[in-house]
Amino acid sequence: MKKPISAILLAFIFLIACKQPEARHPVSVKSGSFMRESIERNKSLLDYEEALIDSIIARDTINKYHASSNGYWYYYNVKDSTFPYQPKKGDLVMINYDIRTLTNDTIYSSNEIGNIDFKVDQEDYFPGLRTAVKLMRKGEKATFLFPSSLAYGYHGDDKKIGTNQPVISTISLLDIKEKATDSINN
Repeated sequence: MKKPISAILLAFIFLIACKQPEARHPVSVKSGSFMRESIERNKSLLDYEEALIDSIIARDTINKYHASSNGYWYYYNVKDSTFPYQPKKGDLVMINYDIRTLTNDTIYSSNEIGNIDFKVDQEDYFPGLRTAVKLMRKGEKATFLFPSSLAYGYHGDDKKIGTNQPVISTISLLDIKEKATDSINN
């Protein structure tokens, strides 16, 4: 009698051992609500900052503002069409700029910052500055109104620029050195 019971038991163990493993289910399920809330918070912040910038533009009857395709507004203090070339990726530019609050209080003066040399689209300056210089020509000076997302973002600069702070910056493009081409012209 022992043999049939042990054969059945052995067959049962064999069947259980051949069973496919089951996937473990997560203990908690994330709903994605944090991301949705973050997106909504950022949209609301951008709407608020754009309304502030729109009110500055509406009050300024002297300057003609342009909306950039990158999400900021600007006007020319000095426009010079005699130099046709605008900076492109890899060009070395020399600029001078300042940073102010939307109420025009100076955060960093142009003397404090000094003249800056940088390669267009290849160095780590705030996003608005990197794209703004590509709208200018040598000798031009323009004032830009940047929402915080194109300035120093949610982090600020750990010094004088706070969290989510939109800024005004007047940029002078002092010089452009075109990137040398690697190809030989025929």
